[in-house]
Amino acid sequence: MTTNASTTPRALATEAVHAGREDLAELGVHAPPLDLSTTYPSYDSRAEAARIDEFATTGARPDGPPVYARLDNPTTARFETALARLEGTESAVAFASGMAALTATLMVRIGMGLRHVVAVRPLYGCSDHLLTAGLLGSEVTWVDPAGIADAIRPDTGLVMVESPANPTLAELDLRAVAHACGSVPLLADNTFATPVLQRPAESGARLVLHSATKYLGGHGDVLGGVVACDEDFARKLRQVRFATGGVLHPLAGYLLLRGLSTLPVRVRAASATAAELARRLSEDPRIARVHYPKLGGAMVAFEVAGDPHEVIAGVRLITPAVSLGSVDSLIQHPASISHRIVAEGDRQSSGVSDRLLRMSVGLEDVEDLWRDLDCALSARRAEAAPRAGSAPRAGSAPSPRTEDETVPA
Repeated sequence: MTTNASTTPRALATEAVHAGREDLAELGVHAPPLDLSTTYPSYDSRAEAARIDEFATTGARPDGPPVYARLDNPTTARFETALARLEGTESAVAFASGMAALTATLMVRIGMGLRHVVAVRPLYGCSDHLLTAGLLGSEVTWVDPAGIADAIRPDTGLVMVESPANPTLAELDLRAVAHACGSVPLLADNTFATPVLQRPAESGARLVLHSATKYLGGHGDVLGGVVACDEDFARKLRQVRFATGGVLHPLAGYLLLRGLSTLPVRVRAASATAAELARRLSEDPRIARVHYPKLGGAMVAFEVAGDPHEVIAGVRLITPAVSLGSVDSLIQHPASISHRIVAEGDRQSSGVSDRLLRMSVGLEDVEDLWRDLDCALSARRAEAAPRAGSAPRAGSAPSPRTEDETVPA
């Protein structure tokens, strides 16, 4: 019996490897081709005019060969097709960054006269700032999840949430939130969970946002963003992308497509390590509180009893840096970096305390990561009172604590 791979349900791991690549054998290649052209030849200018008119009217991808790189690109289109399949949506539209993707989404709704946004904190710091500052002419009402329905107005264009949230990893019942939205589209930022752990569209979200820079790319070497959605909204997003120019470079599209092929393996492996680190941290007297979602995932947030800046300065294997989702582990202090742009009172009220650290767990061995965290958490004590006869070399990390050492509260 012959089956159609594009319509026959397949496991997520299979889709991650094959989606967007089904035509490669017909092309006589094994790896997806990288198309770097900025423009494409056409000797029929009347036909080109008709295709451009059609795009301007509908926002649908032009039939036939590409026209211009700002309108569409074959390599980027492969990534969009694959991501839509993983998220279970009709379409996806890629942009130069996650913030460019969010900006385009807001512009679509504002262009329809729907400038009001209802949002739940915390969100990624720059998403919070974009909404709060009204840079696009939008207006935001911040609410608890229970207040979404009451906050919706006739000019409400979007409800925006992030679950698990950045950086507290707070989780929302997306199905309940979508119900509260009524006819207003729900935009769910799924960057932390990825489609490996949840597919918000299945819970009623019309728009699913990703900073593709993170887990979708997975190697810390590509910048991108994408919105998975229905085809009607995708057409509007393509028109905004064409007009504003926030396009994803085809090399980035190529790298993101490649990243998707290992996404399930990477997320599941890193999640297992993160869960174990969260368990150990929760039992450590140097930690005041651990945040780890019931959903799982590779992100861990924890509040230290001491100085969080000492921990940042003390890591050696883990990289102290902004961003997340790479194969290597990263740690950062949200109040100083990713959420610095959010007003202090708003940070505090949404659970982003000054002692909170956010760790993106990579693919290193759990024992090596724990040893590095243990040293960093004990760095101040170790530097103040090194063991007799074992003065550390300049620049070396302190030795891990042993069971007979006293751990400060």
